Amino acid sequence: MVACDAITVAAVASGPFAIATLNRRTRVRDALIFTAQMWGFIMVHELPYDEPEKLRARLKVRYPIVIDRAIGGGRLPNSRLQSRMMRPGEPITALDRTLTFAHWAWFFEPHLVLLFILARDEKRFVRAARQMAAAFDLGCAAYIAFPTAPPWWAAANGYTGDEQVHRRMVDVGEQTWGSAWPALYETVDGNPWAAMPSLHFGASVLAAILLTESSPRAGVAGWTYAGVLGIALVYLGEHYVIDLLAGLGLVAVVRLGEPLLEPLSMAVSRRVQRLELIAR
Repeated sequence: MVACDAITVAAVASGPFAIATLNRRTRVRDALIFTAQMWGFIMVHELPYDEPEKLRARLKVRYPIVIDRAIGGGRLPNSRLQSRMMRPGEPITALDRTLTFAHWAWFFEPHLVLLFILARDEKRFVRAARQMAAAFDLGCAAYIAFPTAPPWWAAANGYTGDEQVHRRMVDVGEQTWGSAWPALYETVDGNPWAAMPSLHFGASVLAAILLTESSPRAGVAGWTYAGVLGIALVYLGEHYVIDLLAGLGLVAVVRLGEPLLEPLSMAVSRRVQRLELIAR
């Protein structure tokens, strides 16, 4: 199985290089390269869960609970928010729907931000896409190395004691999508034990930074969304606060490390350009 996983990783990693080699440099080609990169992330991100029993043996559950209780003054921030914001006798509220849709919007938001940058300021696109891809790749590596359970899973399996953390997204999804929800849920939840760091929050913050560099006005929208998403992820039971902080740390690593690795990146780019000339 390890050999098969290695072959899969190598295959999906070759996609962006193949597109760059076989096609002339255009905006469409640049967008396709990033699309192939993200498709590869999805495939590799889900690989460990192909053998859930083996992954379960390495699963980390307790340490984020301990840290978040310290952050929350002895109680999980997820539980605190839900107890204050969930109304007894009203299973699904307007707030639940708003925050859930903000969470679902994340599946499009980082990519729409890059398309905006590509259309508005093409010179910034390559660097922006490189940073976003690095964030997703580093996050994926962390998921494989340190599989960590999210709060909703820990609560459902008795790890949080009397503190209940409900996965409100599921409640909203069932009510919103009806019979289509199980298929949609399976599509977006390919690896439930990929929680640390929070790429949801990290990617939204990175998107806000990149937007601000391209357009300060658009950056305001990006930062507003990142703030709403951060609250949503904790309230909905998707992530611990420490997951969000780790997501911020991931962004810091990418932003500080990217200039240091730029010479290597440019050297690879030059080699790909030579291959492109040979292919033509």
